Amino acid sequence: MDMILLGLPGVGKGTQAKKLEESLEIPHIATGDIFRKAIKNETPLGKKAKSFIDAGELVPDEVTIGIVKERLTKPDCENGFILDGFPRTIAQAEALDEILVEQNRELDLVIYLQAEIDILVKRLAGRRVCVDCGAVYHVENDPPEVEGVCDKCGGKLIQRSDDQEKTVKKRIEVNKEKTAKLADYYQNKGILHEVESTGGIDKVQQRLMELIEANK
Repeated sequence: MDMILLGLPGVGKGTQAKKLEESLEIPHIATGDIFRKAIKNETPLGKKAKSFIDAGELVPDEVTIGIVKERLTKPDCENGFILDGFPRTIAQAEALDEILVEQNRELDLVIYLQAEIDILVKRLAGRRVCVDCGAVYHVENDPPEVEGVCDKCGGKLIQRSDDQEKTVKKRIEVNKEKTAKLADYYQNKGILHEVESTGGIDKVQQRLMELIEANK
């Protein structure tokens, strides 16, 4: 099954995608992760992306699309994938359609995770990230065993500057319009489904699995 998880920052896309990856045995493809990997492996596209990041500029669509396209050709995507963080714009959504046509496949499902804005702000402001391995924790919902230390690699946990409350509110506002446009795009294709992302991680996962089973 080929699917996308859509939603505003803090809605739980990454958390839910990782659980779906285990249940469905298809890869969770987060754009941040594949960017880091492409840069670390010094692929041609990774080097291009790094040059923009180092200059403090946004990575252009053509590079982002190229990196995603490269990832979707890997053998582990043969039976499906869960995209998280891509597409972010209509241009990227259209490019993804073209990539899938080239691979003789199409999207089965686009899941739009929903939550109230104040819940998203609280989730993001409490988030802590490992500087070494990128593992994500939450001071209330998913704290590490030792405060400030990553359970997985022992790295230092930090609050990213874009997870501070004032910045979080701005991020959500900026993303609202883009996400709404993408939702409309996939609604018109008849593959968009909204899922409430409150009530606990396991409850949300149950809703997602029920939806996926119903659309197989």
